[in-house]
Amino acid sequence: MYFYLNPKSANKKTGKMPVSTSDRNTCPDSCPFKNNGCYAEGYPLKGRWDEVTDGKRGGLFSDFVNQVSALPANILWRHNQAGDLPGDGKNIDRGGLLALAGANAGKRGFTFSHYDVETNKHNRAAIATANAKGFTINLSANNLDHADKLTDLDIGPVATVLPIEYERQSKKGVWQETMHEYRERLKTLPETTPDKNKFAVCPATYRDDVTCKTCGLCQKQSRKVIVGFPAHGNSKKKASAVAS
Repeated sequence: MYFYLNPKSANKKTGKMPVSTSDRNTCPDSCPFKNNGCYAEGYPLKGRWDEVTDGKRGGLFSDFVNQVSALPANILWRHNQAGDLPGDGKNIDRGGLLALAGANAGKRGFTFSHYDVETNKHNRAAIATANAKGFTINLSANNLDHADKLTDLDIGPVATVLPIEYERQSKKGVWQETMHEYRERLKTLPETTPDKNKFAVCPATYRDDVTCKTCGLCQKQSRKVIVGFPAHGNSKKKASAVAS
């Protein structure tokens, strides 16, 4: 498997910060978006993901860990704009994950994982340990019901995919709703999960002046709110069906 660290991403959603991409083969079978509406299968990100998976960009995991270790102290960085944690599709590579968590010491790395933590105790323990070591791993929920179940595990912060209705309407990169119109429409939609946990739509998905770099909410392990990402990308209708 191959891993690539871009020290200064051009991704407009993340902002100019270090962002990594992992081989497609890191994606667990437990992810319902695997080959079924994953946002990373849309261009231009798909092209970068293809290059990493084919070994045309990046290197081995050990080299990637050394690159993370060399990042400046206290820097905010995002692991995996595409891909997941090191593992075999069922079980996380605990040693590899803890090596990455160690390389992140003194830095503010964060990521998201769709590895099964509900029935797989090995994965649950690995993620809990990595979070305890300061490497923030958001548990990726498929929908709001699933977000409640992951929240109850209390091993890390939770993020979820939201139905397409939560997306600020746009066409060819131009907003079709004013911010006021969008906020008023949001008021007509649920603001909490079925178990009354609060969630907030990622501001980088509906504001031009917010990026991962300027926000940093997903890196904060102590947050009480679930971060929601409206289904997006070329196959967002498929993703929205899962989120609904």
